[in-house]
Amino acid sequence: MKRPHPLLVVLFAMPLLASGFAWREALPGYSYQFPRDHFEHEDFRTEWWYYTGNVTGERGERFGFELVFFREGERHPDENSSSWAVQDLYLAHAALTDATGKKFIFEERLNRAGPGVAGASYEKHRVWNGNWSARWDGENQTLDAVAGRFRFHLQLKPGKPLAINGENGVSQKAEGRGRASYYVSFPLLAVSGTLQSGGASHTVTGRAWMDHEWFTEQLAPEQVGWDWFSVQLDNNTELMLFELRRKDGSIDPYSSGTFIDSGGTAHHLRRGDFALEPISYWGKYPVEWHLRVPSLHIDLTCRAVLPDQKLPSYWEGAVNYSGTQTGVGYLEMTGYDGPVKF
Repeated sequence: MKRPHPLLVVLFAMPLLASGFAWREALPGYSYQFPRDHFEHEDFRTEWWYYTGNVTGERGERFGFELVFFREGERHPDENSSSWAVQDLYLAHAALTDATGKKFIFEERLNRAGPGVAGASYEKHRVWNGNWSARWDGENQTLDAVAGRFRFHLQLKPGKPLAINGENGVSQKAEGRGRASYYVSFPLLAVSGTLQSGGASHTVTGRAWMDHEWFTEQLAPEQVGWDWFSVQLDNNTELMLFELRRKDGSIDPYSSGTFIDSGGTAHHLRRGDFALEPISYWGKYPVEWHLRVPSLHIDLTCRAVLPDQKLPSYWEGAVNYSGTQTGVGYLEMTGYDGPVKF
């Protein structure tokens, strides 16, 4: 689960066939093909590639990083063939949490594809927006982001196989045909590289998580937002959980998750398999949570590394886990400033 940018909310809310193009729906039984499915799916309306990680410098400095690429399809079959014709819009977010310096900084950008300005390409094995990019060499990935106040160059190497989230190849988000996504994750990526912030350069190592989702519709009208957790535990297991919040304050039964065991096997979790309880808040946003998965004997407290890790329309930041195990991860919370729309 990831979030839309405010500039894209209006686009997400437009009717399914507004452009005259029949977008494909996410339905059960999809036949995944890798490496092809790591890249663009232009017959689906919305797609995102999402990287978050926790890294440490040589002197013990702690950082969280985020690099996200969005594609929003705007198909117009009768449009002219100019390379500047708007067929896809590309948004990107880059963010850095400096836990040691107690600051959170981010930048965002929105571009049309244009003549190579932004895009996603299986042929090039690359996703990019200007000078921000994710490049693939097999399943190894290299991230580059050059922003005004920070930059990073990071190599990511999978420590476990990718996981396909959901059931029957689809991550259902609401009742009804096509209210779902195709959703794959690299739950454990070993990170090494360099990071610059505040005039200082840091050689860093750590762990990252990567999500890739593509879909045409997801949320139902009564759903207002979600809380999403990535959990990378020190016992070599990982966990992804999300709950979908409804207008009446209840949690939607289509909330779900994935547990990845130490051998790399993914196990689907349904809503009744876990519990998420907010403990303390920063403004509207719960920045401390209680997570439980009783069947797996998991009982964790999630605490934000910094309380203020808010982007314009959602909260997204590095967290620590303690309890039956210890670990790190990321927390995302949307819909607290108004309903999310797709």
